[in-house]
Amino acid sequence: MDYSKYIANIPDFPIKGILFRDVTPLVEDGEAFRSVCQDFVNFAESKGADIICGPEARGFIFGCPVATMMGKGFVPVRKPGKLPRECINESYDLEYGKNVLSMHKDAIKPGQKVVIIDDLLATGGTIKATINLIEKLGGIVVGICAVIELVDLNPRKLFEGYDVFTLLEYKEFE
Repeated sequence: MDYSKYIANIPDFPIKGILFRDVTPLVEDGEAFRSVCQDFVNFAESKGADIICGPEARGFIFGCPVATMMGKGFVPVRKPGKLPRECINESYDLEYGKNVLSMHKDAIKPGQKVVIIDDLLATGGTIKATINLIEKLGGIVVGICAVIELVDLNPRKLFEGYDVFTLLEYKEFE
């Protein structure tokens, strides 16, 4: 399936000069959404994933149905203060500042094989922070999935030694 026809390009969002790749048309189309999820299921099964993990919010959109289709659990990664039990945190750099992600301290068991799912690989900071959280808990990241990869930002440089699977490649300003 040609997923590119389900991606809307929104110029100057969220700020001037950014070309935002909107995945909501893909999610709104049942056949395309199911197909993306099945592609991610196939990848996660090939990696022997025990559990699926995704950062908010679009990682939830794709990760939850994949986990359900596999009969596996889903671990949410959120902004601080959004999870009710004891958490571990990981800070990471943004283009203009810092951000922090949180995960329940008991969400990942040592030795569990984890696949991380999100909508976009750009600079890689969110996924790298998610990897750090998983590995702090003793989990093993066996794969990373994203619908879109912005190849000119070279996000894979952060993920040497990890298996990365993306469905579409774009240049940031293309």
